[in-house]
Amino acid sequence: MTESTARASDRPDANVSVACVTQDRAEDVAALIDALRVQTGPIASLCLVDAGRTALDEAALGERIGGAFTLHYRRSVANLGGAGGFALAILTALASGADQVWLMDDDAHPEDPECLHTLRETARERGLAVVSPLIVAPQDHDALAFPFRLDGGITHRRADLEPLGFIDSYANFFNGALMDESVFFRVGLPDLKLFLRGDEVDFLVRLRKSGLPFGTVTTTAVSHPPGWAEEHVVIPGKLQVLIPPGEFKQRHFFRNRGYVSWRYKRVVQLVADAIGYPAHYARHRDLPGLVRWARLYGNGMRGRGFGGPR
Repeated sequence: MTESTARASDRPDANVSVACVTQDRAEDVAALIDALRVQTGPIASLCLVDAGRTALDEAALGERIGGAFTLHYRRSVANLGGAGGFALAILTALASGADQVWLMDDDAHPEDPECLHTLRETARERGLAVVSPLIVAPQDHDALAFPFRLDGGITHRRADLEPLGFIDSYANFFNGALMDESVFFRVGLPDLKLFLRGDEVDFLVRLRKSGLPFGTVTTTAVSHPPGWAEEHVVIPGKLQVLIPPGEFKQRHFFRNRGYVSWRYKRVVQLVADAIGYPAHYARHRDLPGLVRWARLYGNGMRGRGFGGPR
């Protein structure tokens, strides 16, 4: 087997580590640990980066795990954002000897005990470097947590995707994607510069450029709070824009979206944004909002406005 086709998923003894970032969500982390403990696929360790204002009780976490796997707890006094936090968690997993890294948000958890097994089997059968589950809403597992574009339209219905079985070249990375360790040496880590929001899209583009095979298996899922409140419809079923709540998230999101779209010349995204956001703000007669979006988006396109939270 060549270097380009060898995958850890081909080995039944492959070491799987979960990489997770948390910030002041002790109950969610507990729920995640409980879901990981019952996975039929073996987990070697949980690599947890804690950037919360109050540190989690490491001893209590260890007791909850109960020897099911090893805990590698990393306290991050500085807030590195989602991108930096996952980069640290991934490096911790690789340093612990992980052959495969299962990325998991702190408020996400596998829907059923067979999730990891299904992901590993799909990766083995299809020779994938990365495989992702569907992401469903915890309050309604029949609904997708995030919009999916299918046949020129937008759907939130799980039933629309399940019959497909597998979706090639599409994945949600930081909510349940299982990655071969070689991916990070070829694609790199999440971009610390992006800090918050947009880092997943950047990683997706880089993964596609690498030529590594990846996709989403539609027969298993991870539960994660939906982003429905951020979705603002411009043309029903065809075009919508995303606007996160709060000035802080919007600042990072708009800047990063402009940066990633322009850097990788994502023409369809650029055109959709150029139509969608002005139309949204015009409909709501929000000129200050439009000006602010244009300024932040433009800064991102020019590579300006980056820097840590301080």
